[in-house]
Amino acid sequence: MRSTEITPEKDGEQVKVAGWVHEVRDLGGLVFIVLRDREGFLQITLPKKVIERETFNRARKISRESVIKVEGVVKKEEKAPNGFEIIPKTIEVLNESLAPLPLEVTEKVPADLDTRLDNRFIDLRRPKINAIFRIKSQVVRSIREFLYEEGFIEVQTPKIVSTATEGGTELFPISYFEKEAFLNQSPQLYKQIMMSAGFEKVFEIGPIFRAEEHNTTRHLNEATSIDIEMSFTDHEGVMKILERLIARVYADVLEKCGKFLQILELNLEVPKIPFPRISYSSALEIVRRSREIPWGEDLDLQALKILGAEIGGLYFITDWPTKIKPFYVMTFEDERISKSFDLMHGYIELASGAQREHRYERLVENIKAKGLHPESFEFYLKAFRYGMPPHAGWGLGLERLLMAMLNLGNIREAMLFPRDRTRISP
Repeated sequence: MRSTEITPEKDGEQVKVAGWVHEVRDLGGLVFIVLRDREGFLQITLPKKVIERETFNRARKISRESVIKVEGVVKKEEKAPNGFEIIPKTIEVLNESLAPLPLEVTEKVPADLDTRLDNRFIDLRRPKINAIFRIKSQVVRSIREFLYEEGFIEVQTPKIVSTATEGGTELFPISYFEKEAFLNQSPQLYKQIMMSAGFEKVFEIGPIFRAEEHNTTRHLNEATSIDIEMSFTDHEGVMKILERLIARVYADVLEKCGKFLQILELNLEVPKIPFPRISYSSALEIVRRSREIPWGEDLDLQALKILGAEIGGLYFITDWPTKIKPFYVMTFEDERISKSFDLMHGYIELASGAQREHRYERLVENIKAKGLHPESFEFYLKAFRYGMPPHAGWGLGLERLLMAMLNLGNIREAMLFPRDRTRISP
């Protein structure tokens, strides 16, 4: 039985439980074992007077983090953490843990992030770390359910590609028989092709790979991206989908993950929609109160921190300069400005999206204007020659969303086994 299936009302019933030994407290004539399973903790109480000597002596010597199975009787006890304890008849050690432990699971002694990641298997046993990934599971479930309810179709696009999504150099090359290939940095080109195929609304939740030499608290070289593409709409239409999705995720986490939020000592609030919208030009005016930055330049970390301190919370930056956006982004009549947006949380960019350029001739011009070669994108351009509807979409970083939502200090804490500039194991 799991810990959550046992209650004080089962007083006198015999149960079987299994898990990890979180703590052992030996008081001489009384031994307490705190047993931890996936759902929580159980108190196993061994009074020397009523427990067999062999069982009692074995219990006091069990090392922490050993895996055990206990058969015993539930006893109602108001002083016990859950209002009951288990008096064991037998304790079987299924696998004994070595000592000392690589890091402290009880969280009484802190460990640095590198030590934790080097021993991730045991770091994940810590209740606070475990809670992060229980919440992450709910976030993914909520996103998937929301998009299905909105009429989206889930797709799976290639992760091995021959062409850069945006024509950049930040790609991981791989050996692919006799050909040059790369790990995909985005499903962008393929989800646009799905619009030509008539799917109208598609989404994908999958890995993306960026060969960026960043070593910051908000960058990973392998991350999880939630991408959508939607026909017969513009950038405003998909912005509304995005903000409603974020609000739904927060609401579901609040409703279904209360225990884990409590473990993390977080007070979460559902954000109100619509989120504030500020144009790039207006954002620049705010930044220029503190430092000079030319129009048309991307907003660096310092600029985003100034902006985040001014606005705070969740907000959109819209109408970005065309020259700093990819070739597939559509522009307004003023061709200097694109129909694009970023979703921000403070200074952290969570998502980026736009209305796409669906006109073949204009798209070819854009590719050339970026210094790229249309022939390298032939598989993609072909889909625009035979009836491509107007469409728009966005990509949302799952780990960044979790980082912002749970107030994590480092994005690596939101990934089970993070891959960054220096880490490729475990």
